[in-house]
Amino acid sequence: MLAHSTANSATRFHPSVSPRVDDAMPSVFSPTQMQPLSFYPAGAEIYADGGRAEAIYQVEYGAIRVYRLLADGRRQISAFHLPGEIFGFEADNAHHFFAEAITSTSLRRFRLSPGADISRDLLPLALRSLMRAQDHLLVLGRHTAIERVAAFLIDMAERQGASGHVDLPMSRMDIGDYLGLTIETVSRVFSRLKERKIIRLTNSRSVEILKWDALHQMGE
Repeated sequence: MLAHSTANSATRFHPSVSPRVDDAMPSVFSPTQMQPLSFYPAGAEIYADGGRAEAIYQVEYGAIRVYRLLADGRRQISAFHLPGEIFGFEADNAHHFFAEAITSTSLRRFRLSPGADISRDLLPLALRSLMRAQDHLLVLGRHTAIERVAAFLIDMAERQGASGHVDLPMSRMDIGDYLGLTIETVSRVFSRLKERKIIRLTNSRSVEILKWDALHQMGE
């Protein structure tokens, strides 16, 4: 595991607005079980598929991708996690996905309180994780690439405060692996949305939504 006790000098992902934090850490995680911040450079592994699940993580800054490698070697990203969000929850004692830092990332690690009855306390986390998985399935069920990308941009915007400015710490390839599209298709859809003046590309990792209604219609 590549973790550092001091911040990496690489560019950090700082949203332009405060992220919507709806992931409240349950009381089963006592303050004494909260570990110091750990810092990960871009591409560093947080945990691996098959590794022992001993903690839950909360993103302080940066971004995380969670993925699985398919039998044919392809990568399927199942989730992105942004500042304030919690990840690493498992139904048993092992991880079933890989988790990596997308950019220079800081995480808070929480261990379970000794002897804690976690069943009731962790239920909200389990349900929230299930809801996000269901939302992802709905996105993948969209028939066209433009519908998938539109739904993705709306989700990212809402998770960052719905200001209209969306920071995208992930690459176009990451987005493609999340949406089940090729990198060429993702880039082409972004260009089409830009040409129709629905979005403005301020740079490769930043989008401004100009026409919310049009984007919502595409993402429904």
